[in-house]
Amino acid sequence: MPTVLITGCSSGFGLATARLFLERGWDVVATMRAPRPDLLPASPRLRIVALDVLDPDSVRQAVAQSGPVDVLVNNAGIGLMGVFESAPMATLRELIDTNLLGAMAMTQAVLPQFRERGAGVIVNVSSATTYKALPMLAAYTASKAALNAWTASLALELEAIGVRARLVLPGRSPETPFGRSAQQRMQAGAPEAYSGFVEKIFAGRSGDGPVTHALDVAEAVWRASTDAGAPFSIPAGADAEAMAAHA
Repeated sequence: MPTVLITGCSSGFGLATARLFLERGWDVVATMRAPRPDLLPASPRLRIVALDVLDPDSVRQAVAQSGPVDVLVNNAGIGLMGVFESAPMATLRELIDTNLLGAMAMTQAVLPQFRERGAGVIVNVSSATTYKALPMLAAYTASKAALNAWTASLALELEAIGVRARLVLPGRSPETPFGRSAQQRMQAGAPEAYSGFVEKIFAGRSGDGPVTHALDVAEAVWRASTDAGAPFSIPAGADAEAMAAHA
């Protein structure tokens, strides 16, 4: 059976993707910073591996423990919501390191085995925020737009060795901790001049309208992983599809 290695499986999209691949008969390596075996059904086809994508030693050890893999899903990521001017540089570096450099580190770690076999797939989970400029998400969108640009160039390189690279772009999901964690990273103390703007933005936020479900993302990752004819970029979720249509 083929094997998929998925980062960021402790919740949300990564967890749903691990479950879907397990259900469809794949061997799954589900990684997370603090392994929790209770999150996924016990299976001889499942391995849960500790991984911090910001730690080079952790990356090397996780890939070594995983053995040969056929698909790498770079899903691990963090959010940030707030006025850019008040975002500490340390927080911005953590954002870029996790959302972009973490995916790069994992990709470099698995590419030698893909190159040797002349086969493999890399699926990078980005964001539908890259389809449209949105306030208070400037740094987060920049991190994901950089991921998109890198993946597009990487895909052209990897064609030479028989490896595919694809993007999945989810929309807003009530089923993940993203919104909560992004707001927790939003620092208080933004300049007073922004206060009315911030209030207006939050007042205009609504839970109504189309959203992305975790299973939407899992299905999009499955398509990107298993369908050689799938488009390079796949929106995941009704809201993401609507944004892509008007991009």
